[in-house]
Amino acid sequence: VEPCRPFSGNRKGITLGEAAAVFLMTRDDISPSSLRLLGAGESADAHHMTAPDPEGKGAALAMERSLADSGLSAGDIDYVNLHGTGTALNDAMESRALSRIFPSGVPASSTKSLTGHTLGAAGSLELGICWLALSPAFNPDHLIPPQTWDGHPDPELPEIDLVTERRTSPALSACMSNSFAFGGCNVSLVIG
Repeated sequence: VEPCRPFSGNRKGITLGEAAAVFLMTRDDISPSSLRLLGAGESADAHHMTAPDPEGKGAALAMERSLADSGLSAGDIDYVNLHGTGTALNDAMESRALSRIFPSGVPASSTKSLTGHTLGAAGSLELGICWLALSPAFNPDHLIPPQTWDGHPDPELPEIDLVTERRTSPALSACMSNSFAFGGCNVSLVIG
């Protein structure tokens, strides 16, 4: 089994992983430094049972809706945790959708290159990675979650700002996490 290489010209699909993550949400304001769910957006494009819409229309709509729900603009997002499965169709549509929503670019990575695709736990695991990135207690150096890969971008995909080396962001205050599933079920969450 080869490792998952999202957005690489040499990608060959998913590598499975196992994980679990649980969030406790409350309406109470625990402290001013508490992390918050700022916005959520979803769409169901139902393009195909297993293949995403090639242009990423449903994915883009979910991201637009999460930004609108959060009251933030694309320029307010400091990092995007991509769904990035390492499959030809998913990576192509997600890079198109991301380029449309973030035309000026945004630091992004698919952490599936580190964890594998944990299927039903993928969304919560990747939101947890965003939570850790934003948490001063866990990430005092403001490191942006990296993507490990072979360094060979797919020339057929729109260029995106993949975080592949140690990179920090002193203003790390809002992250978006994308999850796209079979049947065109698309979710994008913003936390900060």
